[in-house]
Amino acid sequence: MKNDGPGNLRGRFSFNRHRQQRIMPYRWSHPPDTPPPGQSIRLDLWPHRSLPRRGFVWVIGLTAGGLALPMLAVTGTTAMWGLLPFALAAIWALWFAIQKSYATGRTHEVFRLSRESLVVTRRDPGHPDRTWRTNPYWVRPMIRHDGPVEDYLTLTDGQREIELGAFLSPEERRSLQAELSRALARPRDGMAAVR
Repeated sequence: MKNDGPGNLRGRFSFNRHRQQRIMPYRWSHPPDTPPPGQSIRLDLWPHRSLPRRGFVWVIGLTAGGLALPMLAVTGTTAMWGLLPFALAAIWALWFAIQKSYATGRTHEVFRLSRESLVVTRRDPGHPDRTWRTNPYWVRPMIRHDGPVEDYLTLTDGQREIELGAFLSPEERRSLQAELSRALARPRDGMAAVR
């Protein structure tokens, strides 16, 4: 199975011989521990979508079929005309809810880290991009247990705190926090060596 990033999620799990390993809904341009010398690293994050477009067609089709079966018993009666608007409304509501979920799935966060700067950009559909720039030397990734979601991941430089990956699961946020800590330690180690 393959995970191609935002908008093209074709699978969520990879299998090996002994256990099931989850593919995270984020991707590093280079491993956070060993970025190429002199280059910046990039991290793309996107929300997990469990229902692909092909599955959407199946869900709508099965729902329509399931609602049509009881209507066969009342075909040709006035009861059918009383039930038909409700069946159509249920299908429309399901369609609308899934489409709205797909629209929120276009949220995308980009984390760019170089020795000199850290830039985090959040892209939400229908809203202007939000960008945070700071010196990576001072940035610390933290897990807050009193945040709006379980294991709330934030980045702070001592003056401002921003959320990162609020749409990820708690397990994914904990894993990402460990990776971010390793990635952010590299600029601090490099600057300490220069002094």
